[in-house]
Amino acid sequence: MLSKTIYMFLISMIPVVELRGSIPYAAAVGIPWYVALPLAIVGNLLPVPFILLFVKKVFDWMRKYPKLKKIVDFCENKFAKKVAKAGNTAFWTLVGFIAIPLPGTGAWTGSGIAAVCEVPFKKGILAAIIGVCMAAVVVTLIAYGALAGLSFLL
Repeated sequence: MLSKTIYMFLISMIPVVELRGSIPYAAAVGIPWYVALPLAIVGNLLPVPFILLFVKKVFDWMRKYPKLKKIVDFCENKFAKKVAKAGNTAFWTLVGFIAIPLPGTGAWTGSGIAAVCEVPFKKGILAAIIGVCMAAVVVTLIAYGALAGLSFLL
């Protein structure tokens, strides 16, 4: 059980997959929801401070290479447009973006957007915490509710 729990925790730190993959995995391998939920949240939030602090430095390094510069410019332009559209509601828009349990949204992308758009560190962390907690509850309800409802098939 411990190795499955550690594996679940590590899955929650992987970009794109995050807790959207770790919680269904936990449900499938029999990890109780009350263990999976907090571990997935902590695992998903662990990379956030590093992303907020270092993504701009990584982007600056990437700009030295013409092919990577195109990717950085594309990402920064896309992020800036999203934040400009959000206006006064940028914080809650960021929370909502992180909370949507779909691939491509989540703590990694949301933190990247926050860093590139120079959202203050504390606000970026707070947005990630709120968004990740909301996503974790939704994914837990779906994974454990749906799998429990289908257990008669097994």
